[in-house]
Amino acid sequence: MNQTFSTKEKIKQIFILLIPILITQLGMFSMVFFNTIMSGKYNASDLAGVAIGSSIWNPVFTGLSGILLAVSPIVAQHFGEKKDKEVASVVANGIYLAVIIASLVIILGFFLLNPILTIMNLPNSVHETANAYLVGLSFGIIPLFIFNVLRSFIYALGKTRIVMFVLILSLPLNFFLNYVLIFGHWGFPELGGAGAGYATSITYWFIAGMTVFVIKTKTPFSQFQVFANLNQFSLTKCMEILKIGVPMGLSIFFETSMFAAVTILISKFNITTIAAYQSALNIVSFLYMIPISISMAITVLVGYEVGAKRYRDARAYSWIGISLSILIALVTGLMVVIFRYEVAALYSNEEAVILLTAHFLIYALFFQISDAIQATALAALRGYKDVNIAFIMTLVAYWLVCLPVGYVLAHYTKIGAPGYWIGLTAGLLAAGIGLSIRLVYIQKRKYKQYKVSNEFSLT
Repeated sequence: MNQTFSTKEKIKQIFILLIPILITQLGMFSMVFFNTIMSGKYNASDLAGVAIGSSIWNPVFTGLSGILLAVSPIVAQHFGEKKDKEVASVVANGIYLAVIIASLVIILGFFLLNPILTIMNLPNSVHETANAYLVGLSFGIIPLFIFNVLRSFIYALGKTRIVMFVLILSLPLNFFLNYVLIFGHWGFPELGGAGAGYATSITYWFIAGMTVFVIKTKTPFSQFQVFANLNQFSLTKCMEILKIGVPMGLSIFFETSMFAAVTILISKFNITTIAAYQSALNIVSFLYMIPISISMAITVLVGYEVGAKRYRDARAYSWIGISLSILIALVTGLMVVIFRYEVAALYSNEEAVILLTAHFLIYALFFQISDAIQATALAALRGYKDVNIAFIMTLVAYWLVCLPVGYVLAHYTKIGAPGYWIGLTAGLLAAGIGLSIRLVYIQKRKYKQYKVSNEFSLT
């Protein structure tokens, strides 16, 4: 990364980081896409089972891996300050945390998975598929969490294309494994929706292995000697990551658990509604990879500029990122609404599912714009390492606005299940407004502190 001096240069710098991150995110999400598409083509019951399994796994994964994503702003600031030894220590201890957290998830899942599925009172076929899918997925949790730490390190150095190439190489493998393990082709066992879990786990091991190889052998990563520091466990460094990471993880958890809660509430409807809602959510989530990729780039760039004490540049990156995210969400949202029937047909062969999915997608435009605002504003705050107030704001917006509004509209009006989409949009918009106000406050405070310290040093 280099210092920039104009808006044009900043936009160029954003896109240099953004494009590879976006391709990487789309690659990661396409694994879920393959899971959902192929399970839906297998049958509606397996689609519902994978949907329920994903709704349980996603908040756990995104919330806990959100803790590990704190490596990115911490490393970016150390990199901006030119403290290479601090960078290596943070990454090494991030790997320790990844293994510890992943192991705890596996142990808790062993005891809690079946009770959670039983409480949901699902049809037997859906229950069995969800359980088998998550068991298969569990074999890839440790490499996935380690990969997230290593990816955060790579991103913080601004070398985003490396991870992109790793993901591109992994996609054919993932597609092949989904195909043969779900449908049982070429001598492989026919596992249905469960096969998607095992296919994804094997792919995670491949991705983690490739990333470790790159960091050990390729410059500039090898010069930090990250793996040579693995024998130097530091409680202080772990606490530094947790101090930033826990609020980050909680913010992400509140958002994803909200979506999971809606999925669980919709599971009380029939299988057609569950499948249609999950298909629509899958489409919107796929497009969400664009603002989330912008967010990752903005966190790194803001963190780098804050570390170098260039607060005007940090502020400029923040608002350019938010504006870009809104513009792209507007365009993609309109495209989804216009072609909603064609897109819905990708997910199912059943006419009832296609029609209901298309109906859900009418709400996608406003949903995406609201989501884009809150995601990018939150990312900019992470670059400043301001995370505590943000997670309180997200808690209020997601659980005191989203769910109550959605539940009332879905169950006490004629709107029905689409009422949940309106509730989700309202909560995300509330979060976006609150986080944007907080961002303005932090930027003014940082600039004021910097100005005062400069005046003091001159005297």
